[in-house]
Amino acid sequence: MTNQTAVLALINIAAGSSGWGLSRYVLGKYPFAGLQGLQFCKVLGSGFNGGFSTKPSLTKQGFFCVFDEPENAAAFLKHAAILRAYKDHSSEMFTATLQAYSSRGSWSSFPMQDLAAKPIRGPIASLTRASIRPTKAMQFWSKAKPAEVSINQASGKILTAGLGEAPYLRQATFTIWNDEQSLDRYAQEGAHLAAIKAAYGKDYFSESMFTRFVVNSAQGVWQGKYVEIA
Repeated sequence: MTNQTAVLALINIAAGSSGWGLSRYVLGKYPFAGLQGLQFCKVLGSGFNGGFSTKPSLTKQGFFCVFDEPENAAAFLKHAAILRAYKDHSSEMFTATLQAYSSRGSWSSFPMQDLAAKPIRGPIASLTRASIRPTKAMQFWSKAKPAEVSINQASGKILTAGLGEAPYLRQATFTIWNDEQSLDRYAQEGAHLAAIKAAYGKDYFSESMFTRFVVNSAQGVWQGKYVEIA
């Protein structure tokens, strides 16, 4: 069993900190350098209002970090200067610590490691990310709006966020659900199922990763909603 632990953060940059927020994209993962046990890091933008729109948000963003063990993830959340800086410049902030129990694919050639057993009950999180082939981008985005409407109407959903490394071509979706059954119901019907079938049938992606996580802890505000999972 691996101890690999991820931290995902969602941030809404405060009105007076727009310059600081934009600088996150310029600096990228540089401010995270040297963190104990850090294996992987991505600084991410978000769609309009934190959703899945091709129109980028000017304030909502996030990051995804993977540490070698829970203790280093916990130390990051308690002591890291970059996390304090995000808090100081945000009007909303949400963080979750996660351990994968089912993952396929990779992100910039980095694969998540699975835990030995999936949860029997309780909240789970899902992260899907893809590098979209430029020649397939128009087709991919034609499927995105119906899928967004579908997920917003899905039962059992706790939180959703549309994220990305680059507009149009490198996209990710993060969601938290009451349980795995709720995610399965959403994934196996309607617009989402149609989008997945099209993506694989027409080879939309040059790289992709689909991961389900145990939510070890989560706390904060995203899109005006407070979420806490202990």
